[in-house]
Amino acid sequence: MKKLTALIIAYFAATGAYACDICGGGLGNSYNGLLPNFNKRFVGVRYHFNQLYTQLDIHGNITALSNKEKYHTAEIWSAWNIHPKWRVMAIIPYSKIFKYNYGTTSEINKSGLGDINVSTYYNLLNTSNNSNHNVWLGIGVKLPTGEYRKEDLDTNSPNIYQLGTGSLDLIASASYDIRVDNMGLNTNLSYKWNTENSEKYRYGNKTTLNASLYYLHAFSEKSNIRPHAGIQYEYQTKDRTLGYILDQTGGYNLNLNVGAEATIHKLAVGVFYQSPLQQNISNHRTELIQKVGMHVTFTF
Repeated sequence: MKKLTALIIAYFAATGAYACDICGGGLGNSYNGLLPNFNKRFVGVRYHFNQLYTQLDIHGNITALSNKEKYHTAEIWSAWNIHPKWRVMAIIPYSKIFKYNYGTTSEINKSGLGDINVSTYYNLLNTSNNSNHNVWLGIGVKLPTGEYRKEDLDTNSPNIYQLGTGSLDLIASASYDIRVDNMGLNTNLSYKWNTENSEKYRYGNKTTLNASLYYLHAFSEKSNIRPHAGIQYEYQTKDRTLGYILDQTGGYNLNLNVGAEATIHKLAVGVFYQSPLQQNISNHRTELIQKVGMHVTFTF
C-alpha cells in the first residue's frame, strides 16, 4: 500500500506536466487520471479527447463567428524509478486538431508532434503508522517540439489552434497525501511558468489545485481496481504578445473528475471523465465542454 500511495502522489505532482498546454484552451486540460501501479518502470499508450467552443459572443452564445474545436491526442508515456526517492517521467504527444466554424460550416484541421515533457520527482516524506503520509516535490520542463504557427494567431480568439507553444516552459509542484486503510485523500498544487517564444508570444502562467478521494479494492495480490473522484481548480493569467496583454485569454475553471484504474498482473488499464462545474475563460468567449481519456500500460 505504501507503493500505491506513492504512485498516486506522483501522479498529482505530475498533472501540470502531463498535458498538452494549449489543446483545449490550456485551462481544463491538466487532468489525466491516476498512474498505473508499478514497482520500477512502465511504458504505455494513452489517448484523450476534449472539445470546446471559442469566439462566443459577450453573453457566451454561439454565433456565426463561433467555432467548435476538437482535440485528439495520442501519447507514449513512461516512468522510471531511478532511486527509492527519485522518479523520472516523460511523455511524447501526437495531436490532431479540428476547428469547425458555424458561420461558414467549414472545418479545418492540423496534426503533428506536440510538446515533449520531462519531469523529475522527489519523495520528501513517507511515514506510516495509524495513517500514511506522503509528500512529493516535482520539477519539469516542457520542450518546444510541437509546431507553433504565427499565421494561426487570431487576436479575437484564444491562441489554442496550435500543436505546441513554441516556448521552453517550467513546471513546479508539491503534493500531500493521507491514507487510512484503503481510503485516501490527495491534494496537489502546481505552477507552470511559460516563457516567450521566438514569435514574441507568451502564454499565461497557470496555477492548478487538485483534491481527490480514492479507494483500493483488491481482487488478489496482483489484481485490483481503484475508483477515484475529485475536483480541480485552475487559474491562468492572460497571454501577451509584443509586450501587450491579450484580453480574450486567461481565466479560471472548476472541474469534476471521475475515473478508475485497474491492474491485472503487469497490465494496467485506466479511464477518466472530466466535466466543468464552473468557468470563466477568455471573458466567457471560450467554453470548455468535456474531456475523456484512457490508457493501456505495461508495467515491469
